[in-house]
Amino acid sequence: MSQRINRRDVIRGVGAAGIVGLAGCTGGDGDGDGDGEDTTTTESDDGGDTTTTQSGGGNTDRTISQGVLLPTTGGLADLGEPIKNAAVLPQVVLEGETDFELDFNVQDTQTDPNAAQSAAQTLRNGGYPAVTGAASSEVSIAVYENVFIPSGMVGCSPASTSPDITDINDNGLVYRTAPTDALQGRVLAEVATERHEASTAATMYVNNSYGQLLSDSFVSAFEERGGQMTDQVSFQKGQSSYSSRLSQALNGDPDTLVVIGYPESGIQLFRDFYADFDSDVPIMVTDGLRSASLPADVGNSLDNVTGTAPLAAGPGRDYYEQQYREEYGLAEDEDPGVFTAQAFDATAVCLLANAAAGENDGAAIAEQMQAVANPEGQEVTPENLAEGLEMAAAGEDVNYNGASSAIAFDENGDLTAATYEYFGFQEGGGIESIDTIEFSA
Repeated sequence: MSQRINRRDVIRGVGAAGIVGLAGCTGGDGDGDGDGEDTTTTESDDGGDTTTTQSGGGNTDRTISQGVLLPTTGGLADLGEPIKNAAVLPQVVLEGETDFELDFNVQDTQTDPNAAQSAAQTLRNGGYPAVTGAASSEVSIAVYENVFIPSGMVGCSPASTSPDITDINDNGLVYRTAPTDALQGRVLAEVATERHEASTAATMYVNNSYGQLLSDSFVSAFEERGGQMTDQVSFQKGQSSYSSRLSQALNGDPDTLVVIGYPESGIQLFRDFYADFDSDVPIMVTDGLRSASLPADVGNSLDNVTGTAPLAAGPGRDYYEQQYREEYGLAEDEDPGVFTAQAFDATAVCLLANAAAGENDGAAIAEQMQAVANPEGQEVTPENLAEGLEMAAAGEDVNYNGASSAIAFDENGDLTAATYEYFGFQEGGGIESIDTIEFSA
């Protein structure tokens, strides 16, 4: 069933597990036809010239269709709901500020590859040419390979960090505003050796692409720094006990333990740890466990736990956070959450690329993703996003500098640099930011 709904109602009506804003706007609807074409000539890899056509022609009297595919239920629901909120926030920012009609459709991945593919097919059948999502790397890979790429849809993930995504044969359709874990593994190793002064370490990782490859990235970087691994232990999501896996990981008496997973499993894992093991063992976690409610959910202060996660440090961060807090009722000192700024940016870049393309067509949008994000061009931030859409539609060069970072994509659709947060947990709930770490690809 299709239903045209008010832009503000899209935001207000997002349900935890439902379909939002089925608007019946299909790709290639002709809304993007302008009065003319602007062309930009660039040099290709082989030294020749390639021409990118921007067919917006200054026309803003059309609909921009955007999908959102993120987890509001399942193992990542605790993190996914704020990320989804941020992904649809550009609609609020743009309301009344642009002549474009914005048509959003929000789908729940359920943190499950099969459910996510079904939801992605709903977006495909509705004609949504670009999608903010997914979150879990395992889910994103399944969706990209089985739905988006065969269907010619752009996917821009705000949270999928697996290095496997870099090498997908994606026809230029896959991007992400979250940095690859090839970077985060190096950050973790730096923290382990320099801050924890660890010479030995073990990892416990969720048994999927995200967990295994981030563990591998850490191991490689840690050993390059002269560290020795005592064990690498995988675990399945949603188990009733993790005591045996913890016992295996801690058997070699490592100086530090790296835990890579999601809150759903992390709660039980840490309950088992504090019930049965030495609570003084330093533990490091990653972005998947950066949940402000984790101490309260576990029933422990997590004093021995610190972690790393991509940090929102872009020029548009303050404006974005102000808008997020106002829209979703956060206090001034409340953090919107991990990967939320990246979600805002993923949607913003897709909207700009759509405006530059001049039509709801995945291939045309993909051709503009680097053009609207990478230097050179007029600076566009979250605060002047409406003006940026008009400039992109007119064929003007724009350069999006976002809430999470400046946003610049390499040839694989990965970020070229990122800032990481080194964080801890506050007793009773909350995240304490300890330091920031700059890393480049």
